Amino acid sequence: MSYLAKNYNRKKLSFKFGKGSYLYSTNNIKYLDFVQGIAVNSLGHSHPKLVKTIKHQSKKLWHVSNAFQIPEGEKLAKKLCQKTFANYVIFQNSGTEATEAAIKVARRYFYSIGKPNKNRILCIKNSFHGRTLAAIFASGSKKMTEGFGPKVTGFDHFNFGDHNSLKKKINKNTAAIMVETIMGEGGIKVIPDWCLKELRTLCNKKKILLILDEVQCGIGRSGDFFAFEKSKVKPDIVPIAKGIGGGFPIGAVLMNKKVASGMIPGTHGSTFGGNPLAMSVGNTVMDIISNKKFLNNVKSLSKYFLIKLNKIQKKYPNIIKQVRGKGLLIGIQLYKDQTEFIKKLIDNRLLTIRAAENVVRILPPLNVKKNEIDLAIKIIERVCLHIK
Repeated sequence: MSYLAKNYNRKKLSFKFGKGSYLYSTNNIKYLDFVQGIAVNSLGHSHPKLVKTIKHQSKKLWHVSNAFQIPEGEKLAKKLCQKTFANYVIFQNSGTEATEAAIKVARRYFYSIGKPNKNRILCIKNSFHGRTLAAIFASGSKKMTEGFGPKVTGFDHFNFGDHNSLKKKINKNTAAIMVETIMGEGGIKVIPDWCLKELRTLCNKKKILLILDEVQCGIGRSGDFFAFEKSKVKPDIVPIAKGIGGGFPIGAVLMNKKVASGMIPGTHGSTFGGNPLAMSVGNTVMDIISNKKFLNNVKSLSKYFLIKLNKIQKKYPNIIKQVRGKGLLIGIQLYKDQTEFIKKLIDNRLLTIRAAENVVRILPPLNVKKNEIDLAIKIIERVCLHIK
């Protein structure tokens, strides 16, 4: 009997050890892990530099209140700002907290300039921004919000790709548009660069803010540090998490100078956010992933992987509808429910995870090796061959 609540439908599979792209189960079976904690273990399992960092920092200082200065956090914030559009950072513990902070920053900005009625956020219907009450209602998903009423107000929605609806939904109370640059849970749907440019232009015209949620697709996952970089767009607010900690819980909201002006002392806080141990890990991850050579390798491996997957799609067009994604955030959309397909992948020692629209989500570590991709390709093709 498990004393854990049943809010997860857990597979009867557990692990005792991980190394790089692999996990080793409690019954000594080796699995190729292309879930990586859902895009969290950006450098795989037990990366030696991260292990060294945690050991070193844990002997010095784990936690100190944000009532005091935390040099490790100052250092990571500086790196993030110098690498990106941002001028300021607020550290959190998770993606959903980062999203919540992003919503607060947007609303607080308009309050601070004397426009408190500009407090509504416009989001894509059936997107994913986290599991807190505000975040699930921001996502506009009936499945996620069922049973959690009363409704948290302040959010409006439009369908993915419906630009006319988007424009019509903007009104005098709209504060910001918030979208995932690449929708993860929603089925690995990429917002094109031209669309991001139009969003920025629209926000400028309507004098509202642009929030790009890069919790899952950011920190090198797309092949660029941020997935929106190629578009040359500068958002106002970007929540991040997952990959920046390499497996250690870190979240953050990045802001430009304008919107950060509303966040005065007392407007937001986090007991554990920005603690020395987390910040030390984040600094090490940042040093590795922000390297241009590292990111170019992600792009190269992604191109190779996508070419191979598209060849399988052409070979099995009745099984695979479409290959989606960017960088190493990849989705295989099937014609049928993906449950059986994912199970057969596990039987063949490849771990993946589901997303909406019958998508099998593939999230290898960013330092995955070419031969590991080749192994995954063989397993996927083998499953296609034997799937009904």
